[in-house]
Amino acid sequence: MTDTLEKQVGGYLISTGLKLCLAESCTGGLIAHRITNIAGSSEYFLAGVVAYSYEAKETLLGVRKSTLTRFGAVSQETVLEMANGVRWKMQKRFPMEKTVGVSVSGIAGPGGGMPGKPVGLVWVGLSTPEGNEAFQFQGNGNREENKAFSADKALEVLLEYLRQHAGKQNQESADSNR
Repeated sequence: MTDTLEKQVGGYLISTGLKLCLAESCTGGLIAHRITNIAGSSEYFLAGVVAYSYEAKETLLGVRKSTLTRFGAVSQETVLEMANGVRWKMQKRFPMEKTVGVSVSGIAGPGGGMPGKPVGLVWVGLSTPEGNEAFQFQGNGNREENKAFSADKALEVLLEYLRQHAGKQNQESADSNR
């Protein structure tokens, strides 16, 4: 049996020594809930912010009002600022080179869709020591299914990054032992 996404993420966070911060909108804390369902998650999970409104995204995560006005909450630009913002909030205690920020913003439905931004659209942001990336996905379920889909996609993005990061660490360790 394969471990859950959150259990795999936890294993990689422990092995790489990285810490995780979350900035959630459409998932309403579902990702943090799943992460903290894993015993021992306090070793690698620092914080989760649920910033649903524009005001919360600005105040708690440092998303610029101009970004929200120009691109909207469900956009590449916003999730990048959310993911980076949640990492910055923790930097006094945890150096940026030791943290990973993941953000998610989407349209869970059943309403809220518009031309170019249909119900089920989700953006996932990833802010890492190596840089920032955003990923777009399209769910097609009801509200709960879209939230679960969004949480899965955020965890999959994070897991893929952690696998690559762990591989680089292992290669660097092997190279230094030669």
